[in-house]
Amino acid sequence: MNSGCAKRLTSLVVVMGGLSGTSVHGQTIPQGDANYDAGVRVGKPLPAQPTNKPLVPPFQTPQAFLPDFFGIQAWLRGHGIYFLMATTNEFSGAINKPTPGIIKYRRGASNSGQVSTILHINWDKLAGIPGFATHTVFTSRYGTTANRMFGDWLGHSTEIYGGGGNVVVHLVMAYGEENLLGGRLIISGGRMSEMSDFSSSPLFCNFINNSLCGRPRAISDNDYVSRYPSGIWATRIRYRPSRYTYIQAGVYFPEKSMFSPAYNRSGFKFSGGSAVMGKSIPVELGWEPVFGNKHKLSGHYKIGARLMTVPLSDNYYDINMSPLAVTRKSAMKHNRTWSAWFEADQKIWALSNYPSGAGTTVIGGFVINDKRVALRYWQTYLGFINRGFIRSRPKDALNFIGMYESIAPGVTATEAAYIDAGAISRLPNRATGRQTNAAVFEVNYQIQVARGVAFAPDYEIFFNPNAQKNLRTAHVLGFKSTVQIF
Repeated sequence: MNSGCAKRLTSLVVVMGGLSGTSVHGQTIPQGDANYDAGVRVGKPLPAQPTNKPLVPPFQTPQAFLPDFFGIQAWLRGHGIYFLMATTNEFSGAINKPTPGIIKYRRGASNSGQVSTILHINWDKLAGIPGFATHTVFTSRYGTTANRMFGDWLGHSTEIYGGGGNVVVHLVMAYGEENLLGGRLIISGGRMSEMSDFSSSPLFCNFINNSLCGRPRAISDNDYVSRYPSGIWATRIRYRPSRYTYIQAGVYFPEKSMFSPAYNRSGFKFSGGSAVMGKSIPVELGWEPVFGNKHKLSGHYKIGARLMTVPLSDNYYDINMSPLAVTRKSAMKHNRTWSAWFEADQKIWALSNYPSGAGTTVIGGFVINDKRVALRYWQTYLGFINRGFIRSRPKDALNFIGMYESIAPGVTATEAAYIDAGAISRLPNRATGRQTNAAVFEVNYQIQVARGVAFAPDYEIFFNPNAQKNLRTAHVLGFKSTVQIF
């Protein structure tokens, strides 16, 4: 997976924090998951008059179907304990026939879902430990994804597809953080997910496709990058030099087979015996301005990079610098590889006399990887989120995203060599032809059915599924339904 998101992941929530009464990222499809919460906490500016004392920033309080069950939630939150539970279900199916001549592909549909349970504790309020908070996340998952039926393994048609296995209880994250200087400096450590902290946005899961929901898929191009629902030992430092800027860096210790159900289905394997040699070290800078005379046009701009010291295989050369598709020898290893990203969202239109968050937000980004070891050399995306599209439905939203991925040239050349040699069975990445580039477009309409309940019919179109020109375009219909229970 990436899981996503969503990575991925994800259940639905309304952004409630913000500046001058406006939301942080603009109202989004409700989701009570860790990726959402982490993205909001990064994108939440300092108070207008910050303090220098240790201070735990407010936790998110999503609109819920059961907002205060017999007064229990109010009592818990009064003592610094926030318990959130949400369920997400995603259905998708191809409406046209797959490419003929490939026996394993067929026309069909699939369903997947998850239950997310999150526990935030403000230990400053609960036990008088200044500035200290803990975050624990569990998930239950089931199902698969329909894109595999027509041959695509790159842009999963639903972001929840059993990452970590179909499992009743899986520990995603459990970490503590100390908030110093009134929230300017945050030091975190424990079992964490890198892609919940970096290259993350609560807007991503307004969409369903796993190329974006959770995080842009290219930024987690190999299985040593931790993302939802798999946490690893890590530490992270975030500092805000000014109200609208931040810098953060982390060190994450990858584990082999972290996404394999056979290895760690429960998520409770903490021994460290599976740790691999090397680290993932991301750094990110962010600017979060608010424009307009009423401070309603919020924007979020971030640029980041990652150095990875885990040995990764070259996608073209063998250990003797010869084409591995010809020699069939082991691939060359690279001990230093990198990725970089630029991401932005900007609200360009706010509706007056509408609920906070209504209006139009443009979202876009670009990710590039070390082409020697990557499958996806680069990815770009561009789209919009329009909440209040129908005046009588101010909380509904019309969303569109277009995504394009370019395959690393070494991967394409290696596959071409295998095909020329008649060794199609040796093609990597479950390919049945040469991989070059792919594009996915998605549009959905989010319907706010009731408080904490949303339903989003969805349409996706896959050009060059699995980045292969020998596979026909696939049209996919589906939906995403969510209930924020508490």
